[in-house]
Amino acid sequence: MWTGEFRDGPSVSGTAVIVPAAGRGERLGPGLPKALRPINGVPMLVHAVRALSSASSVSVVVIAAPPDGVDVVQQVLAEHGLLDDLVGRASLLVVAGGDTRQDSVARALQALPDEIDVVLVHDAARPLVASALVDAVSAAVRSGADAVVPGIRVVDTVKSVDAAGRVTGTPDRSELRAIQTPQGFRREVLAAAHAAADPTAPATDDAGLVEALGGTVLVIAGDEEAFKVTRPLDLVLAEAVLARRRASGVLS
Repeated sequence: MWTGEFRDGPSVSGTAVIVPAAGRGERLGPGLPKALRPINGVPMLVHAVRALSSASSVSVVVIAAPPDGVDVVQQVLAEHGLLDDLVGRASLLVVAGGDTRQDSVARALQALPDEIDVVLVHDAARPLVASALVDAVSAAVRSGADAVVPGIRVVDTVKSVDAAGRVTGTPDRSELRAIQTPQGFRREVLAAAHAAADPTAPATDDAGLVEALGGTVLVIAGDEEAFKVTRPLDLVLAEAVLARRRASGVLS
């Protein structure tokens, strides 16, 4: 268990976002890696990176690509103008990810500039994240939290079940939150959590690694449109959200 003191870190200097994008996404069916699946003709990764890199709090975005697909990801980003040096947008870096999400985040951490002291981790499969949510997570970390995650209230009744499918309990849903990304961390907290992680029992998110280390994770309000695209139906929903945004003038 972590026995250090998280809150006596260095002064504020910079925020980076790590985007693990090396997964295949089998539940979406055969085809391109999940991060490159198109929504309204534009890869999910491009939608996500546009929002992340335009957030006012973010100075660097590091994408962990499939180990054999770094060139492909760089080409996709270039085709959509994301590697251009534009004023008011974060710089981008593509690195080779690992075999697991945990490996990919750890590798991206090693590639961060020294001046970065706050790190967000965002799923490439959450392409509709709002820049405002990115800034809110970053601000919460800078306000003193060791780790911050956005979450939305659970509206369905949730049951716990055993291996045979028998119900073993009904948790109070008022105490439950569906956790989203970006998740935010003080850099030394996330680095310590990854250094102590058990590679044979990977966590489903980075906040879980911090919890295992004994750190405190703060939940702030999430955004229903920051949902994760996992199934074919999610692609349809994402396209509908983008169509609504365009109709309302949010997108050009």
